[in-house]
Amino acid sequence: MIGTFMSVLDATIVNVGLPKIMANFGASLDQIEWVLTAYLLSLAVVLPIAGWMADRFGYKRVYFTGLLLFTVGSALCGISDSEQTLIISRIVQGLGAGTIMPMGMAIVSREFPPKERGVALGLWAVAAASSVSFGPLIGGYLVDTFSWQLIFLVNVPVGLIGLFVTYLIQQEYKSPKVRKFDPWGFFSIVAFLPVTLYALSEGKAVGNSEGWTAPYILLCFAVALISLAVFIVAELHVKDPFIDIKLLKDWNFGLSNLIMFIFGIGMFGTPFILPLFLQNSLGWTAIQAGSVFLPVGVIQGMVAPLAGKLVTKINAKIVLLTGIACIVISFVMGYFLSYQTEHAAIMAMLYFRGLGMGILFAPLSTIALSEIPRDQMAQASSLFNVTRQLGGSFGVAILSSLLTTRTIYHQQVFGEQLAGNSPEFFGSLSRMSQHIVHAAGSSVSESMQQGKMLLVKHVMNQGYIQGISDDFLIAAAITVLAVIPVLALKTRKKDQAEVIGSSAE
Repeated sequence: MIGTFMSVLDATIVNVGLPKIMANFGASLDQIEWVLTAYLLSLAVVLPIAGWMADRFGYKRVYFTGLLLFTVGSALCGISDSEQTLIISRIVQGLGAGTIMPMGMAIVSREFPPKERGVALGLWAVAAASSVSFGPLIGGYLVDTFSWQLIFLVNVPVGLIGLFVTYLIQQEYKSPKVRKFDPWGFFSIVAFLPVTLYALSEGKAVGNSEGWTAPYILLCFAVALISLAVFIVAELHVKDPFIDIKLLKDWNFGLSNLIMFIFGIGMFGTPFILPLFLQNSLGWTAIQAGSVFLPVGVIQGMVAPLAGKLVTKINAKIVLLTGIACIVISFVMGYFLSYQTEHAAIMAMLYFRGLGMGILFAPLSTIALSEIPRDQMAQASSLFNVTRQLGGSFGVAILSSLLTTRTIYHQQVFGEQLAGNSPEFFGSLSRMSQHIVHAAGSSVSESMQQGKMLLVKHVMNQGYIQGISDDFLIAAAITVLAVIPVLALKTRKKDQAEVIGSSAE
């Protein structure tokens, strides 16, 4: 739970610090998104190999090494003096987190008997929930009171405590069956992931005037397609595959991975949007923006264990559909954000978010691993976490790119209303000029120029808000698609407890 808290904390604590980091380095949204994407991407790259490393070197040793790497990466992020150095340090962090998360899930699943596994996974999810709550709040306080560097350095002492406790308490476990290393699978997936995400994020970047038809974008997609083909062929024919994609033949496990990917696009691709809106558009401080996330993790932490137990008593589809409905409602509420949005409306949106995450994640994890043999638990949990992180990585890349393009589109549309011969424009400018003359003591000519600047600033900000609204609406539409695989899950109410609790010994 300590390791999970750390890895999830670092994904959430950064969001409220992005405006300050952008201002400090003079970076655009296209550039700064890689502070998030680099972490998620490196995490996703190492997640698949975590299962093999655990079987080969031992669960405790791999978990300890991952936590050590994560702690070192946090220290490097804290002393970064450029956005390039910060992105590289975030990669180091992600490599550590990529071993922490699947090992934590596999350790919990292995240590607890089948009948207790659902509740145990729910309690394990409390660590993630608490970091979702306290991460933005802690980050906001550190950014406002000290500097953005401390949002990374704060991980170091917690990481050292985690290393000490892991060394003393955890018992080592090695799988009796150790698979051979699969170079074809490893290098093909390592090539596929970064190239794909780079193409998705750069396809509509401001500096890319040719868009999706740019030669280097087309080359990236070609490399990604070839790498994916090599990966699938290799994993289906190699004796000891890097990622045992044959596990996806298990009906519920395969569908659960699809649900988690769809879920990850919206839920893990949107957290950076709201702090940007609150700080850049509404003028909130970092700690004010971070404090609104506090109830999210609290609600998720309270609901997750209950949902894990509830799914053994009623049909899992009802529980999962309820969670999806809550998440979609939160996204739809985000679509209506504006200058006039009040604090209560923002909190209501986040309440639904926390409720949906708490209801969905623990039962889905339990269903996904319910019929996976124990000796394949590390492989399965790694694949499941890879799917979630891939969804989040794709979400950040796609939604940040869409935010940029939709913002530019709306700014152009709204800017057309600033025509000098428009009676509405001239009337608004005249009233604003009169106000500036009386309030600031400016001359008439100065007040006219200042009024024009204020109107342009307002239009730019309004276009930015509308772009954020579009992102939330797109996330809602994508999340609705998860209903289809949920309905296809094979669950029966009368023997739900046995289905969820069973696992081959």
